[in-house]
Amino acid sequence: MSKQKQKYNIKNILTFAIPSLLGLLFFMTPVQYDGNITIPIAVVAKFLQSEFTHIIHPLLVISVVAMSVLTLAVKAIKPKAILNNPFLNELLNPNWFWSLTRCVGGLFIVLTYLDIGPEMIRSGDTGGLVFHDLLPVLFSVFIIAGLLLPLLLNFGLLEIAGALLAKIMRPVFKLPGRSAIGCITSWLGDGSVGILMTAKQYENHTFTKREAAVIATNFSAVSITFSLVVITQVNLAHLFMPFYLIVCAAGIVAAIIVPKLPPLSRKADLFITGEAREHDKEVIPAGRSALSWGYELALDKASKAPSVKAFFQEGLKNVVDMILGIIPVVMAIGTIGLILATYTPLFDYLGMPFIPLLELMQVPEAAAASKTIMIGFADMFLPAILASSIESDMTRFIIACLSVTQLIYMSEVGALLIGSKIPVNFIDLFLIFIFRTLVCLPVIVGLSHLVF
Repeated sequence: MSKQKQKYNIKNILTFAIPSLLGLLFFMTPVQYDGNITIPIAVVAKFLQSEFTHIIHPLLVISVVAMSVLTLAVKAIKPKAILNNPFLNELLNPNWFWSLTRCVGGLFIVLTYLDIGPEMIRSGDTGGLVFHDLLPVLFSVFIIAGLLLPLLLNFGLLEIAGALLAKIMRPVFKLPGRSAIGCITSWLGDGSVGILMTAKQYENHTFTKREAAVIATNFSAVSITFSLVVITQVNLAHLFMPFYLIVCAAGIVAAIIVPKLPPLSRKADLFITGEAREHDKEVIPAGRSALSWGYELALDKASKAPSVKAFFQEGLKNVVDMILGIIPVVMAIGTIGLILATYTPLFDYLGMPFIPLLELMQVPEAAAASKTIMIGFADMFLPAILASSIESDMTRFIIACLSVTQLIYMSEVGALLIGSKIPVNFIDLFLIFIFRTLVCLPVIVGLSHLVF
């Protein structure tokens, strides 16, 4: 320890302690707000959303349309000033698929805002749901979370958490200990924040492709608040405790099994640069405790921390990247997914193979329940809405549990993942959704039989 004291001074210690404590306060401290348990980041985001509700929608339209036009202009003109700037080139010059996706998002948001064009695009069940209900939430969260994410990433908090949690995360889930931080943040606050944390750490060469894909699709847990909304929607709020215990049990089982199946098992254990991990910093040297080793790693990280100016520059870049890069994609893909769910029988047909399985597990009203299983891929709340008309309490309970543990839904999480640099595509997400459903369903039904 004497060498450590010589190497790190009081400035390093304060540089680690103060920002890390602020990060814990904003992202991971449970607070009660409007009768619900949440985190300060979510409270501030809701405050912004309510205070600026009259300008958020026009800002969304302007930003998405401007992004579509700028992307097409850069593709056509190829200005060197943008192409030679790594940040602007990455933001404004994606491949043609993502360029067209942004343009589709721009078209959808204009039609929805002006309430013109095909009803199926702008209705309250499709584009209207994404534009009026989802995007303002994401917009507010992105502003606050983007600005403050460096508190978690750049000052040593993840280093000490990684060392302390590695003995659980490595043997059980084959993941770095620091991945638990994103899970806790999602659990207390919002799954989108957990995904953003994972995406940033992947871009910063902290997680490999496999680790980032596994964490984002299996550990971006649904918040306690939203879980309460789901169980309330099916008129079973009095069963919240057994409901959430079953959700946690099924989620843990899925997090152990699903990453061992394709497509996640086939993701390369390489960083975004294509390089392999040379050594695992979370491996605790002989003769050292997890706490002392993690503390040393944290102080080493703090000694290389950015200046105040660089901190805010990085935060602003995060905000710009999230709002301009992700929101157009969410508008496009979320709307398309909800159109398929609302105006086609696609999800009814996809649910039919589950009828014999539900009947085998003695789930009442199996046919009605089967229609809700696959529609969760479009939006997590849709199964609970459809289930509210089912008479059996047990069936409604099972549907509520399953919708929360499936995790992948295209109106938010799926669109966020596809819009990020995490190496998952639409087919990957669909397969992961199927496997999570098949793994979680027997666990949920089995435990539900003990409740009812």
